[in-house]
Amino acid sequence: MTASARRLTLPVEGMTCASCTGRVERVLKRVPGVQSVAVNLATGRATLDLTPDNDPRALAEAVEGAGYAVPEAVSELAVEGMTCASCTGRVERVLEAVPGVREASANLATGRVTVRHPAGLVPLESLEVAVREAGYEPRPATAEMAAPAAPREAGTLTRDLILAALLSLPVVVLDMGSHVAGHGLLPGAWSAGIQAVFATLVLFGPGRRFFARGLPGLLRGHPDMNALVALGAGAAYLFSLVATVSPGLLPVGAAHVYFEASVLIVTLILLGRSLEARARGRTGAAVARLVGLAPKTALLLRDGAETEVPAAELAVGDRVRVRPGERLPADGRVVEGRSRIDESMLTGEPVPVAKGPGDPVTGGTVNGTGALTVSVERVGADTALAQIVRMVEAAQGAKLPIQALADRVTARFVPAVLALALVTFLAWLALAPAPALGEALVHAVAVLIIACPCAMGLATPTSIMVGTGRAAERGVLFRSGQALQALEEVRVVAFDKTGTLTEGRPTLTDLIPAPGFDPDTVLASAAALESRSEHPIARAIVAAAAAKGLDVPPVSEVAAVPGHGITGRAGGQAVAVGAARHLAGLDLSGLAPEAERLAAQGRSPLYVALDGVPAALLAVSDPVKPGAAEAVRALTGQGLAVALVTGDDRRTAEGVARSLGIATVLAEVLPAGKRDAVQALRAQYGPVAFVGDGINDAPALAEADTGLALGTGTDVAVESADVVLMAGDPASVAEGLRLSRAVMRNIRQNLFWAFAYNVALIPVAAGVLRAVGGPSLSPVLAAGAMALSSVFVVGNALRLRRA
Repeated sequence: MTASARRLTLPVEGMTCASCTGRVERVLKRVPGVQSVAVNLATGRATLDLTPDNDPRALAEAVEGAGYAVPEAVSELAVEGMTCASCTGRVERVLEAVPGVREASANLATGRVTVRHPAGLVPLESLEVAVREAGYEPRPATAEMAAPAAPREAGTLTRDLILAALLSLPVVVLDMGSHVAGHGLLPGAWSAGIQAVFATLVLFGPGRRFFARGLPGLLRGHPDMNALVALGAGAAYLFSLVATVSPGLLPVGAAHVYFEASVLIVTLILLGRSLEARARGRTGAAVARLVGLAPKTALLLRDGAETEVPAAELAVGDRVRVRPGERLPADGRVVEGRSRIDESMLTGEPVPVAKGPGDPVTGGTVNGTGALTVSVERVGADTALAQIVRMVEAAQGAKLPIQALADRVTARFVPAVLALALVTFLAWLALAPAPALGEALVHAVAVLIIACPCAMGLATPTSIMVGTGRAAERGVLFRSGQALQALEEVRVVAFDKTGTLTEGRPTLTDLIPAPGFDPDTVLASAAALESRSEHPIARAIVAAAAAKGLDVPPVSEVAAVPGHGITGRAGGQAVAVGAARHLAGLDLSGLAPEAERLAAQGRSPLYVALDGVPAALLAVSDPVKPGAAEAVRALTGQGLAVALVTGDDRRTAEGVARSLGIATVLAEVLPAGKRDAVQALRAQYGPVAFVGDGINDAPALAEADTGLALGTGTDVAVESADVVLMAGDPASVAEGLRLSRAVMRNIRQNLFWAFAYNVALIPVAAGVLRAVGGPSLSPVLAAGAMALSSVFVVGNALRLRRA
């Protein structure tokens, strides 16, 4: 490797043999700037030496063109100095210009940027350099620093606000004295000189931030709101300074001072930013509370002694003692003791859950009155609490499709405002009666100040932050911000049955043998096969045989057919257990009437055949969850269609649907067919939400416009879903929909205010009303209105905390 070359390690997916590594090496060597390549099949990585000017995107394209893949990575940065929508747009643009970056998304409310790029191709240092060159300060993004950032910012702003207010007071008093008394409290030269001193202290003290951040961006051709404030306050200050020091340079009668405007602009905008920062601190309160739920210490049991250690030092396999009233330090399983655990932080349900030996427990939940000994199974980033925090933060950092319009407008907004301010200045200078210079300056400055796009940048992310945080407190986890908007647009909610609307703990209620068959023998043979299955119905049959103390024969040649049943050999006999379609070709007419009767009662009929002869009819009942009927009523009350999609016998499914008030039933649907069922519902009703909990629901959850998985379900279902309902209660679906609608309504209110405010007040600031004899908007009032607009948007978002 030459001194000027750099080394890069690139992960490559899809390589299976030496031929693959050779092909990857060949295509990478052909990329311009690649000096050497070594591909390792065992590690799935390619190590390259590159010239400094090599474009990493060409490497990813070469690998993908050869039929392999470079996995996508996500980098996060906290960025200090973003104050408006123009800032976020600027940061996104400079990051997307970094070679290899596919997409960058900046969030004004969280102060974070998410960058997507091929893994291994974009060093974090390159991203930090790009952000720094754009005029902002990057920092590593960690969960721990997310909570205190806003309070720190609010504290700094408050100190500067107090200083600015104290220094501005003499300027305002001297200026007001001349207006109220008709003459100055001091001779004109003295009054102007003292105002100039204090205005200089304000602008180059507390107001320095606007010039330090705004002017460099203006010079680079990327102005932001800081540039607008710097230009507005700076223009009023410089004009006043000239009028004080060298009035002869100005037209006769134009030598007025506007020091009070320059200092009050800075003071009022600092006030608005201080209130905004405090409010934004509250928008992230949900995540801060979640992070704070994890206890800092734990009682570690070792060699029979208890030792208090930092919870961060716990390892898998450790045993910890949890005393009454304490929070659990990590995820694990109870090995000794009994108690009731308050899991409301996970599920939103206030009723404590009984726990005993063998039961799983979650870190951050609160132990009741019993002492527990817990074996640690997950620590640190692997705990359920840490995963919840990551999901909420991911949702809060997302951009919704509704924000696209705001982004397009704000990308051109500040340059347009600068142009409009210049036009205003020139128009007043040309058309107003002499001396017009003062009027032209005042109206141009008012335009610059009134149009700061802070509210536009805060309109969407603040609502998302508060809404997803509130949802998490209620046990509804949005895995992405986009799910908020998608869920609001849903027109039909489709439920899986077993484990979703029902308890998922079916019991055997009936066993009707065919003539000549012993019921215990049939049950033992069926249980032998079903012991090899994880299906809830299989567990019910096995449990029934165990309850009767039956000896289960050995089994062999077991084969399960999803959605149909199971076959095999038990005790030398060929055994088949399943729905009628599984025993197609056998004469089931002798048992069919009983099957119809049981199905009409909402029970699931199953047939058992021994050596190809129908031997018995089994019926399994799965009790409906207590909140299921209420959930259906709540959804239909919101004007939504509700459907039941299940693999169960149609008569059973219709019986359950009738008891819950569900009109649309798609029964006897095989797991692979649930995706088709979702597509059929979409064609009939519109956007679909699918609610499920099992492995067989994963295709439907992925296909639905919004997939909702019960947190009590399988990991596969949870990973396939857009929304996770931690409580496992179908009533949470209606709550999630209500929250989604509340958040989207809030976002639309914020966007309307942010745009309407500018559309209505920019012409007023430009003096359109003044030109026809109406009132004008002074720069001071413009600064107050601009600050109020941001505070209004954040305050409106905070109303979601009561949703």
